[in-house]
Amino acid sequence: MSIKSDRWIREQAEKHGMITPFAARQVKQNEQGERIISYGTSSYGYDVRCANEFKIFTNINSTIVDPKNFDAGSFVDITSDVCIIPPNSFALARSIELFRIPRDVLVVCLGKSTYARCGIIVNVTPLEPCWEGHITLEFSNTTPLPAKIYANEGVAQLIFLGADEECETSYADRQGKYQGQLGVTLPKT
Repeated sequence: MSIKSDRWIREQAEKHGMITPFAARQVKQNEQGERIISYGTSSYGYDVRCANEFKIFTNINSTIVDPKNFDAGSFVDITSDVCIIPPNSFALARSIELFRIPRDVLVVCLGKSTYARCGIIVNVTPLEPCWEGHITLEFSNTTPLPAKIYANEGVAQLIFLGADEECETSYADRQGKYQGQLGVTLPKT
């Protein structure tokens, strides 16, 4: 496996629609000229943005979190340019970008240092070959204080790993349960 470069990422995004919408360079300012947490193509990755749709964990129903029988009432839905995650809590969001992963690529997601240095952990499971959809982003606030996430700004970096050969069975081939997800997607069995 090899890590794919900015040139490869731009080529795949522009010719094959791997990332839509796509920022070919790092964007560090919004349209008003204000500094933001960067997004777009980096040297060996792509910094993904967070949309303004959030699901924040709540315990108002005293529910047990069960991945086999998930209660959507465990979340409060918020649409906003910022999301305040309570101390030691968790929120879900989605990427602005829609992804179409090539058959010979595996994508790994890492948190951006700006958030990590604030105690905010971003978790995303690998994007497998031939997976398509919005990324569901998981944010954990590990601090004893409320934490803020900014919509329309960078939240995590994707690293594209190219295989020496195509996989025999892709995510699409095995009809993965999160194939084609749009919006924030809750656990499925």
